[in-house]
Amino acid sequence: MKPDGTTGPPKGTKKFSFVGVTTRGSAIRRVFPAWAVRLGLGDVELTGWDLPVGATARDYRAVVQAIKEDPANLGGLVTTHKVALYGACSDMFDWADPLAQLCEEVSCFSKRDGAFRAHAKDPVSSARCLDEVLPPGYWSATGAEALLLGAGGADLAISVHLLNGRADEDRPARVIAVDVDNARLESMRAVHRRTGSSVPVSYVCNTSARQNDALLAALPPGSLVVNGTGMGKDLPGCPLTPDAAFPEKGIVWELNYRGELGFLHLAEQQRRTRSLVVNDGWRYFVHGWTCAIEETFDLRVNSELLEELSQMALQHRQPVDLPAE
Repeated sequence: MKPDGTTGPPKGTKKFSFVGVTTRGSAIRRVFPAWAVRLGLGDVELTGWDLPVGATARDYRAVVQAIKEDPANLGGLVTTHKVALYGACSDMFDWADPLAQLCEEVSCFSKRDGAFRAHAKDPVSSARCLDEVLPPGYWSATGAEALLLGAGGADLAISVHLLNGRADEDRPARVIAVDVDNARLESMRAVHRRTGSSVPVSYVCNTSARQNDALLAALPPGSLVVNGTGMGKDLPGCPLTPDAAFPEKGIVWELNYRGELGFLHLAEQQRRTRSLVVNDGWRYFVHGWTCAIEETFDLRVNSELLEELSQMALQHRQPVDLPAE
């Protein structure tokens, strides 16, 4: 019996791991088998490992050890636990890529030439998502800012791209990072120092949705607002109150694609009145998983194949019911 409550794969089957909170509810359970056939991955099963938010170092090390020692396990993807897992298990990897070392997080495992390897793929997948939404020259043309609600692995990765991913003149005027845990903010600050970026960053330790509303209200038009708190999926609630007003012509990104999605619903209610561009986490899901598959199975997904895989995934996505406009 695996940690997510399912039975193990048949003998001889290869395993691709998924470390998360509620892995059985993810669309990847339905998507991966179809992708595996299309990509010619052979006899491979997705293996889920469920850990609660705030799991202990012992829990993380037990999961990583099991994956590392299982010759049938090829590697896999990590959600939610990226920073905490790296902090608890960094010594267990034979090699970590430069982004994993910079961000001090792991979002993907792989095994190559006998080495157990750690990768930070979120900076890559988030960059791909943002570049699809924000055209070249966007920041320099608008003078907009970015508000990141949450300082965990996903928002950390996004912030690294915002600070260093484009030319100096095409970066946000300011980045504001908000989290309930000052230690996470300090960890983010340390990463930002190592990037050497000149973009000013404000770090706000805050547990009040009302204060988040005030930060939102102060943003200039066109600003980016990201919910990376986990609230609405892994945690209940919303980081904003129902009275919150998004910036005019803002870009709103809810990193979740399933759950209560209160943040997403609030943005959708204002989409027309405030001319918002609203995105959920579905495209991030596609980019994140394809990045991990590329690394784990040592293959490359070009843009044409990516769109084919994206269309295949849509057939297995459960629809999100958004409020009527």
